[in-house]
Amino acid sequence: MKTITTLAACIGFGLLAGSAVAQDTDIGAHLYADYCAACHGASGKGDGDMANLMTIPAPNLTLLATNNDGEFPMLKVIHVIDGRTGLRGHGAPMPVFGRVFASDPGPANPYGSVLEVRGRVLSLAMYLESIQQ
Repeated sequence: MKTITTLAACIGFGLLAGSAVAQDTDIGAHLYADYCAACHGASGKGDGDMANLMTIPAPNLTLLATNNDGEFPMLKVIHVIDGRTGLRGHGAPMPVFGRVFASDPGPANPYGSVLEVRGRVLSLAMYLESIQQ
């Protein structure tokens, strides 16, 4: 009986974790459309409407894993998106989204807490991981 209970609990946690990842990717897709697609393009290939106005070309975000020996550089991507760690994307014209998200609190959290900022950055990074070629 104990084995069945443990198995059921593991399956339940696995389903919850799977739905949380799907939700994070969905949130990331919405954040990407709102904050990133103008420069990086709807598909992430660097061909957004603003790309031709930029002095530094927007990179193809679907090749991050390919350009890193097949491994998605999650921590680096998180640092570049956040921008407050000193590691800046594109040589620096990319917005510091850590500050943007902190000053743009969501409806569920009017104070723009650190956790919400980190959640948004992580959701964006997880979405980018999901669109790798």
